[in-house]
Amino acid sequence: MDAARHPVFPPAVAHLFGSARFASALTLCILGAAFSTHLLRATMGWPGLLAILVALVALATLSLLARRQAIDWYGLPPITLLVFLGWAIISVFWSTTTVLSGARVLYLLLFTALGVYLTLVRDTIQLVRGLGDVLRVLLGVSLALEVLSGVLLDLPIAFLDIQGNLTSLGPLQGIFGSRNQLGLIALIALITFSIEFMTRSVPRMLGAFSIGLATLCVLLSGSPVTMGAFIVVVLAALALAGIRRVPSATRMYWQLGLLAIVAITAAVLWLTRSRILELLNAGSEFEVRIAVWREIVRYSQMNTLQGWGWVGAWPPIEPPYIWINLATRGTQSSALSAFYDVYFQLGIVGVISFSALIGFALVRSWLLASEKRSSVYVWPALIVVALTVTSFAESTVLGEYGWMLLIVCAIKASQSMSWRDALRRHEPEPVPEE
Repeated sequence: MDAARHPVFPPAVAHLFGSARFASALTLCILGAAFSTHLLRATMGWPGLLAILVALVALATLSLLARRQAIDWYGLPPITLLVFLGWAIISVFWSTTTVLSGARVLYLLLFTALGVYLTLVRDTIQLVRGLGDVLRVLLGVSLALEVLSGVLLDLPIAFLDIQGNLTSLGPLQGIFGSRNQLGLIALIALITFSIEFMTRSVPRMLGAFSIGLATLCVLLSGSPVTMGAFIVVVLAALALAGIRRVPSATRMYWQLGLLAIVAITAAVLWLTRSRILELLNAGSEFEVRIAVWREIVRYSQMNTLQGWGWVGAWPPIEPPYIWINLATRGTQSSALSAFYDVYFQLGIVGVISFSALIGFALVRSWLLASEKRSSVYVWPALIVVALTVTSFAESTVLGEYGWMLLIVCAIKASQSMSWRDALRRHEPEPVPEE
């Protein structure tokens, strides 16, 4: 049946929801909400945040319906994403907190839907520009509130978890709730602003100012996790810059050599991890993580294959999460590692599917950044590198803006390097009937 003869909306409504201006405005709203969840919860509570997210998903659905004829759905989404989400949904049935698990799965699906929408209606440079505009505002607001708290009032802003440490040069939290969150978001902003500067998407002065703002926030966050991720991202950017300049005929050999260097470096870093932690002043944080991970391994032995069921951020008073916090004398809201969190909540099956999702996203985006001439292809690769490195010490990638960015990068890379798309290109042409 011809969709054009049976429109979903009247022409005026279809023009509104299908317009580029509506998609651009909705993109800014989605990115702003995803990166401001802590601020929205602190000011509006969970009901306000959920109402905003549901409204954004509804508007995104209307926009997709209005644009349905212009969207190519083939090869979307990646199989690894479907497997991970499917296992998380099924885990509700064996979870010890069935109702809560069901609600948290729906919360994860909200950000999945928003990530899929961004990927379908905006190309990479439009996403970079939209994210750049949003993060400039959010980092600026964060610094302004830190100045208000630490300099003008000399009092913490308790409901936003801002401690007012600006006069002692950090650590700062901004509007994101913790120094690790501010640091990671500032690192994402630094990557985004750098791509804007390289592609000349913004005026040079604005681009330079934005890079300086993000760098300042990275440093003032005082986050050892972010500093480690920052070093890896810089090294990855330098490696990509070198590989993009070598002849295509020898590029594969350079890629294999780089892979060998990464493997050797990872082994050396593991063997010298104690000294590195001392240099980063992260010893106490690492000890907390070790204690939490040890308890996770102990409790996971009861449900090794399937895990305890998906809950995302830990419910503080529900077992077995309360038991781990009591054993470690902490108040953790996550396993302080995405991989341990997935293992605890979704078992071995979850770890394999999650590792495949993030691994394929990393490899595909890296190969695209190596082969494509435009600098905009570097953005997904470096974002996935930042998320992957941070995932070893934080669980941010499993929810909200971290999960949404992973979805965007994974689908963007899959659209250009999907094995299903390769099969479609090599399908034999139908033989005409005689």
